[in-house]
Amino acid sequence: MTSLSLFLVIVATSTSFIIWRLARSLISSSPLDNVPGPKSLSYSKGNIEKLFDRTGWGFLDDLGTKYNKVVRLTGLFGHRMLYVFDPTALQYIVLKDAGAYEIPEWAQAINHLTVGPSILGVRGETHRKQRKILNPVFSVKHMRSLAPIFYAIAHKLCTSIDAQVGHRAIELDIMAWLSRVSLELIGQGGLGCSLDMLEKPTPNVFGDALKDMTAAIFAFAELQFFSKHVKKLGPAWFRDTLANMIPISKITRLRNTIRTIETESVKILRAKKIALQAGEAKVTEQVGEGKDIMSVLLKANMNASVDEGLSDAELLAQMGTLAAAATDTTSNALTKMMEILAHDSGIQERLRAEITEAQGQYGKDIPHDELVALPYMDAFCRETLRLYPPVPQIMREAQNDTIMPLSKPMVGVDGASIQEIIVPAGTTIVIAIRSWNLDKDVWGDNALEFKPERWMNPLPSTVTESRIPGVYSNLMTFHGGGRSCVGFKFSQLEIKVLLSVLLPKFRISPAGNTKDVVWNLSGIQYPTLGRESNKPAFPITMERISI
Repeated sequence: MTSLSLFLVIVATSTSFIIWRLARSLISSSPLDNVPGPKSLSYSKGNIEKLFDRTGWGFLDDLGTKYNKVVRLTGLFGHRMLYVFDPTALQYIVLKDAGAYEIPEWAQAINHLTVGPSILGVRGETHRKQRKILNPVFSVKHMRSLAPIFYAIAHKLCTSIDAQVGHRAIELDIMAWLSRVSLELIGQGGLGCSLDMLEKPTPNVFGDALKDMTAAIFAFAELQFFSKHVKKLGPAWFRDTLANMIPISKITRLRNTIRTIETESVKILRAKKIALQAGEAKVTEQVGEGKDIMSVLLKANMNASVDEGLSDAELLAQMGTLAAAATDTTSNALTKMMEILAHDSGIQERLRAEITEAQGQYGKDIPHDELVALPYMDAFCRETLRLYPPVPQIMREAQNDTIMPLSKPMVGVDGASIQEIIVPAGTTIVIAIRSWNLDKDVWGDNALEFKPERWMNPLPSTVTESRIPGVYSNLMTFHGGGRSCVGFKFSQLEIKVLLSVLLPKFRISPAGNTKDVVWNLSGIQYPTLGRESNKPAFPITMERISI
């Protein structure tokens, strides 16, 4: 039997088993059937296509406005799902009963198959251990020490853009520049290595692989639920052998990306360990001067007990996760901010005035504490992240039969009042970040309007009394509880440093083809020029400000 024939036999057998398991959900009724929701569009895919469709914003809007704050969806082969933005339900999912709502098995499998046992892909005690050692690494104290590194990189970006702009107003792809600088910031500030010199584009195998990983994973969006079965096909070497047999370009791309990230991460980790053993002087000679996240994490890990420390496999997994998760989310959020500033000169001028006034008082590199406290910049960032969360939704999975309470009763399909929902084990929960952030019942009738000023006044009681479990500003943008984004302070600092350096230097306005830009719904939303393009891009016009 040829290797391809063997592969086809394995695929056929595995697929038959998977379909049989999924189809069983159609046979029996469920307490979720009484929760109102949109009609399933097909036997095999339910509502999944719309939930993951790059043009699916209208579907999300309907879920957030036409139903209750808990909505029933249909997944693959009739699998029941719940789309949730009820505040009381979210408290239980994220905080009070978090152990009953873990990351889905398929998401855990994707994480293990790509980067390994990182904080995003482990559960229970392992997750608690990783979180305990990572939290101090992302403290405000450590962010203060990273600020000078961030400023140096931001000024380098400014110099490179200035060389391109010259003495005229030109159109350029700001998305490309922000992706590059985000990669370099996570390289120096996170990993302690340079991934992009921010000069003319230069190949960097590690940087290129990190930039490609998210896209390579999302290429399998509709098949992600099958990943847990792939993980069960055997040890890593066996799965790798199978992957080598598959003549599909998407799989080859993902496999090569994973191998490159693993190889380069091993090199960096080994070099850091050698430097630590050689003493502090050797550490400070490295990129990042020993202040980068991984160097600090390694020091903390060396001082941890055997039971509380991380293995090399866990350390390597954090590297890939840290770089991949931080690059696209932050650069895409910054791109959205640039779009807003380009189209609203009033907001742009007010923000620029606040920055230049602070620079007049503190110098061109505004110190960390003063920078993060700038009121209008902070309000601008909060409002952007409220209205346009980079990650619109995340998934959880009920680990056992549980009861989900509601903030107020809703009417079921049968006309009866529902005050709580019985959630069967295995139910997929969609935490509706965007729908919560845009809920008019919470944020008021102007919830869909961009108003930074809302953050400079007391928030409505409907916001403060909701007791939403988000880690950031009564929002779910960075999630909450034990699975909140561990690096959200890193991301905020990156955004504010870049704004404080770029805006005093350049005036921003729309490019001629801005009307062609489309923001695509995905695991991380991203802009393209037109609906047919898959390449992230966002053109704007930049002009040097005369001093």
